[in-house]
Amino acid sequence: MPANSDAIQASPHRGAVTVWLWSLICLAVVAVIASFFRTGLTSDRVANPDVSGVPRPVDFLFGYPHWADWSNYFTVIAMLAVFIACIVAWRRNPGHPYVLMAIASTAIVWQDPIMNWAPYAVYNPQLWHLPEWWPYVSLSPTVEPFIVIGYCMFYFGPFFPAIWLLRRIQSKSPMDAFVWRHPLWSLAGLILVIGFVMDMMLEVTLVRTGLYIYSQVIPWGSLFPGTTFQFPLIWESTFVTFVMIPAGVLCYRDDTGRTVAEKLAQKIRFLSSRPALATFFVMFGILNIAYFMYGGAFGIIRASGLATAVACPYPFPEAKVYDPQGYYEREGAPGPFFEGYWNTWMTGQPEGRPTVNPLNENANCLPEGS
Repeated sequence: MPANSDAIQASPHRGAVTVWLWSLICLAVVAVIASFFRTGLTSDRVANPDVSGVPRPVDFLFGYPHWADWSNYFTVIAMLAVFIACIVAWRRNPGHPYVLMAIASTAIVWQDPIMNWAPYAVYNPQLWHLPEWWPYVSLSPTVEPFIVIGYCMFYFGPFFPAIWLLRRIQSKSPMDAFVWRHPLWSLAGLILVIGFVMDMMLEVTLVRTGLYIYSQVIPWGSLFPGTTFQFPLIWESTFVTFVMIPAGVLCYRDDTGRTVAEKLAQKIRFLSSRPALATFFVMFGILNIAYFMYGGAFGIIRASGLATAVACPYPFPEAKVYDPQGYYEREGAPGPFFEGYWNTWMTGQPEGRPTVNPLNENANCLPEGS
């Protein structure tokens, strides 16, 4: 028997111990992070002083009132699972591009306050969230929730069924077929379809369970416009693929065994001795650009004034009604209103929120009995 056989036999045990130690560390980190999060509102900027508690003027899915609580718990469990999976994968294959992409697609969360502002994404204050008075966080219409830390599963997820389907199609196609000649375009098209359907199913469910709303949408191309559960289907489910597609394409391996991201990283000469770091920078940079494109597309819609359908009744009365363009007031919502930040030229109104908003003769948000 070789002299180092004991070490060889012991290595799996040490590996298991290391994984468990890292898992405990991750659990501790999540617990510390979660301790900084809160539910409810204490900031005068957003809190409605006329409402105490969390009355809901509309029933959420199945009439169940605790979807936000379950979402909070699931977020922690899901993130622990992702952390542990990444640690195990990294130990088996350091610098694995899938792990790097999971990190990169999580790291773009730094942009999230902007990306909540652009499409009028108003989150339920009962979700764990960062303190709503933090300056950058305050760009979010109401709160910046902890749930967004799970973005890697959302933006990177469609890659896996898409690459499986692509390989199946390729295996049954001749070598001169489009899927062989243009595998990246083929993968992008599959992610577009899969991502669109996945986003539609996921977000319609999340909106219906009251985790958030799109407070303003373009009436055409949207589901249930003018109701609490309106969803900008054509717009949101298309624009999110701006991030899903590059996340997947960058992880495509060609016949050399290298991913697109790794091949692009080879062009970063000053990091030639650190290929994993270079690959991460490529992924992180491209995903940030893609995420800006998502926000920019919604920013154009916002500035155009076309998002005229408002979500009525407003489901979070403990918060002031987020009404940057006065459309809620025009539709007869009772208020109080607040316009939020970035509400001048960025919203296509240099003077800010209109001060006079005559009531629409067919107002949709008037309280019953008015």
